[in-house]
Amino acid sequence: MKLYQIAHSRAGDKGNISTLSLIPYDPKDYEHLCEKVTVERVKEHLKDIVSGEIVRYEMSNISSLLFVCQNALLTGVTTSLAIDTHGKALSYALLEMQIEP
Repeated sequence: MKLYQIAHSRAGDKGNISTLSLIPYDPKDYEHLCEKVTVERVKEHLKDIVSGEIVRYEMSNISSLLFVCQNALLTGVTTSLAIDTHGKALSYALLEMQIEP
């Protein structure tokens, strides 16, 4: 199953850092996301886009995960010549990640 089938994402970016939230539609899927969507899996999934460290924060009080991705925007939104390097595009890339049901 792809992540977008059970979760949605919000994104923010500042400089060359992108923050990606992962929010399950149903809070009961939160533990499943914590188990399956590890930093290692996200790093592998976004390896062609994110070249820096990725840190995951678990926010159990709102049943959400937050990934802070360093070196994620090809030097930054306003300085890159790449098309659409904003975090919103990166959040859609994250939602394409395949996980076991």
